[in-house]
Amino acid sequence: MKKRHALVFVPAAASLLLLSACSGGTSSDAGSTSGTGDSLAPTALVVAQGGLGDESYNDYAYTGYQKGLKDNGLEGTPIESDDIVGQGEQVLRRAGDEGLGLVIDLEYSHAEILPKVAADYPDTDFALVNAEATGDNVVSVLFQEQEGSYLAGALAAIQTSNTSDPKINADKVIGVIGGAQSAGIDKFLVGYIQGARDTDPDVKVLTAYSNDFADPTKGQQLAQSMFDQGADIVYAVAGGTGAGVIQAAEDSNHYAIGVDANQDDVAPGFVLTTMLKRTDVAMETLLKDYKDGKFPGGETLNLGLAEDGVGLSDFANTKDAIGQETIDKIADLKQQIIDGDIEVWNVVEQGYPDYYSGQ
Repeated sequence: MKKRHALVFVPAAASLLLLSACSGGTSSDAGSTSGTGDSLAPTALVVAQGGLGDESYNDYAYTGYQKGLKDNGLEGTPIESDDIVGQGEQVLRRAGDEGLGLVIDLEYSHAEILPKVAADYPDTDFALVNAEATGDNVVSVLFQEQEGSYLAGALAAIQTSNTSDPKINADKVIGVIGGAQSAGIDKFLVGYIQGARDTDPDVKVLTAYSNDFADPTKGQQLAQSMFDQGADIVYAVAGGTGAGVIQAAEDSNHYAIGVDANQDDVAPGFVLTTMLKRTDVAMETLLKDYKDGKFPGGETLNLGLAEDGVGLSDFANTKDAIGQETIDKIADLKQQIIDGDIEVWNVVEQGYPDYYSGQ
């Protein structure tokens, strides 16, 4: 992923220049093709904090967005801003002013501003990922990240006791680093902690926030601090900051757990697994619905383990270290969650459990 492929929002500009989306010939990097969607207005993907190149949430979504454009013969481009939170309303309004048919917004903090913007642009469809927003022309896409994170926590709790693994020490300590303290991020953290607690109540879970989704150095420092405190597995829920967590794991001969896009091959053998969040599938689904005239405005799409919206990677580089017995145990826990036998705490809907304050 290269940021030069995305259009950067400039506040002083008279309008948002969606050149590759609106011109007759578009760059292949924007994913545009000719085909059945040519009669439809162009689309845009608003990139979240951390930007393209994070090898995680944004990049995974952009991959699905590109594929969805190609498969459906649509035109589109990503949009980035150096301050996507502070400039969010301006970005969305300028996208609306361009007459786009569909704007997919990856930035969860836009939940409050998007409904009023969407109301002013009734001919544009909007999709918000990772948060709910109301509006007849708005669809919300929520992932049940707590379900996949529960499995990651259970796996970490089992593996931290597996002292036959040279990357595991004698201490039953694991960690998790969030990009920001918010309900959306804390869904991951609390699910991970619950999975660990349910599996082995004696396991200690260290927590920290990087307060940045694009600072690998900060991620490396926080992870190294956890490793120094006895952790041997650290889950990174912080976008591009997570690259530093993986680097710290490799440097310390321990494990990281990746997030969103499959990061198992970033440092083969040092990423225990990745908690996959299939934003790529969500992008492809939204673009197909838009092309087919079936955009589900006013609805909320929930994607969990049952819908294959979240889950763990296939342990391609670590299955021998983990062992088949543990892999089978994780598969059983997954099925119990799908069947409703295990209820995973959802911070967004339920608030915080008594074992985690969110701070």
